[in-house]
Amino acid sequence: MSETLKHAIIVCHPAQQSFTLSVADRYADTVRAAGHEVIVRDLYRLGFDPVLQDEERHGSPRPDVEAEWAALGKVDVFVLVYPIWFGAPPAMLKGYIDRVFGAGRQLGNDGSGGAASLLVGKRLVSLTSSGSLKAWLSEKGVFGSLRTVFDRYLVDVFGFAETARYHFDGVGPDMEEKDVRFHLAEVEKAAKEVMGRLSPNWEPYKPVR
Repeated sequence: MSETLKHAIIVCHPAQQSFTLSVADRYADTVRAAGHEVIVRDLYRLGFDPVLQDEERHGSPRPDVEAEWAALGKVDVFVLVYPIWFGAPPAMLKGYIDRVFGAGRQLGNDGSGGAASLLVGKRLVSLTSSGSLKAWLSEKGVFGSLRTVFDRYLVDVFGFAETARYHFDGVGPDMEEKDVRFHLAEVEKAAKEVMGRLSPNWEPYKPVR
């Protein structure tokens, strides 16, 4: 596409020298190399407050959320980068979805998205990691629940045009360097696939009902 596209990378991990931050960096470098624009929101380094206040549940964003949307600007692709802890994203990332993605939505809304939503028609990408292997997480139902709650549900509620999910397992402090290189090469492939799906021939994700 001739138009410059913008990716907002929302990364969540308390350790700055973590594999999670390396994933965010590799994705950012890959899409920048293709001429795309990138903004990185490192939630721990930003000190993001994940606690949803009552007025926000009734459609009134707080000043820090309004400032976050001003910083984000016009975004085409939202990229969530996080570890899976106890079968779910970190609480801070869930709070970002509650407060920033949900900004302006009112309690009791029917979940149809709505023309005013800042997320309608955008793409959502998840890059996740775990110490546990994929097979074990699948056996425990973790991937099924994540696809339901953080993919299909977000499509319906916020109006995302498509979601994509990539996972990297066996990640831990004792991971060998060759495994790190392998995973980061897979991150680069994932970023290129995401960009490829933004071509004029792209077809939107259709959630299974």
